[in-house]
Amino acid sequence: MTVQGIEPDTAASFASPADVDRRLAEVDYLADEAIATTVFLAQALGKPLLVEGPAGVGKTELAKAVATATGSELIRLQCYEGLDEARALYEFNYKKQLLAIQAAREDRAWEQTHDDIFSEEFLLERPLLAAIRRTHPTVLLIDEADKADVEVEGLLLEVLSDFQVTIPELGTISAVRKPFVLITSNAARELSEALKRRCLYLHLNYPGPERERDIVLAQVPGIEAALAEQLVRTVGTLRALEVKKAPSIAETVDWARTLLALGLDELDEAAVARTLGVVLKHVSDQERAVKELGLRS
Repeated sequence: MTVQGIEPDTAASFASPADVDRRLAEVDYLADEAIATTVFLAQALGKPLLVEGPAGVGKTELAKAVATATGSELIRLQCYEGLDEARALYEFNYKKQLLAIQAAREDRAWEQTHDDIFSEEFLLERPLLAAIRRTHPTVLLIDEADKADVEVEGLLLEVLSDFQVTIPELGTISAVRKPFVLITSNAARELSEALKRRCLYLHLNYPGPERERDIVLAQVPGIEAALAEQLVRTVGTLRALEVKKAPSIAETVDWARTLLALGLDELDEAAVARTLGVVLKHVSDQERAVKELGLRS
């Protein structure tokens, strides 16, 4: 399914789920079968991909990896409470408009000045409009959509349905090349059924020990496999403690780099106690880990 009048991104396309798996692996993102298949189908069907799961499981990194693997520009809309159309879509440069009005000749008709200050020269494109206007391969990342207000979902539905934006002063701007859209959510609130209906859905959780070990080995050159396994087992134990902020995959990788930087080849109790702040960022979590693991504080 494609939007009428929009060119498919054949130059950056994945040929199959296996091709997704191979090309993401080349940029050090190790995808499982569900990830590879869903990414391929999102591209093939021309649908946004909604990726949901706890923080730190690789949702944002997936968008970055897809962009790198396909040679696409990554445009990111970071969602937050209070995000509005002006920050997500477009706005006019009011300071520049005011200067232009002040500099206009006194005998000039207001209609002429109005047309000038609401022209392309004064337009500030935000991520959604930027993604629509790009003529080269683009990945649009709408990150942490669950943090935005419900009204933003309405804006997303409007923009992503036809990939066009109507600016009253400039007319309708339609996409020439449809971006690959990836929406992430930490499930802090339930997204609307209307938005979900328009997306393919992928749930990511923390990877199993073997896959997380492979991720560490791929992203931390020089680490020994035995140390990587020991590290991943320890991270799994920390996640099972029901801490406030479970260690993310990125923090597992950071911990591996920390051990190499310190010249450590074993993750013993002393090493864990010295470097716990790399993976646990709340003092209550560290205290729980020290108690449960029997570490010397």
